[in-house]
Amino acid sequence: MNHSPANNAHPWIATLQASLDTLETALLKGDAAGVEQASAAMQSVLQQAPKTSEFAVPGSTLRHDMQNAAQRFAQLRSAVLRANAQSERAVGSLLPQQALQQQPTYGRIVKPNAMGGAGRGFLRA
Repeated sequence: MNHSPANNAHPWIATLQASLDTLETALLKGDAAGVEQASAAMQSVLQQAPKTSEFAVPGSTLRHDMQNAAQRFAQLRSAVLRANAQSERAVGSLLPQQALQQQPTYGRIVKPNAMGGAGRGFLRA
């Protein structure tokens, strides 16, 4: 699990990777409160991202490390969405009346926007 970057990595990347480690640990434990806390911490870290000019510094691995962290975050997000979908299906099988009262975690807003698009996706916690 420890995806710590190389020693020459930007300090912000090390903090970001540590936040991802914490989030991943909470997800693996099924700790909802821990996931919520780790998500809030992750948001705080992301708000402290380096200036965009730092990503272009010659010899810096910041851009590459950031892309790796983004990929890892996307994988964690996908795992959460899959687990939640399985949970919703289980609730639907075991408690069909309760399942009818809930919206799915991820879905489409059917009403198209004023620009004539296909609608917007949403994520419900």
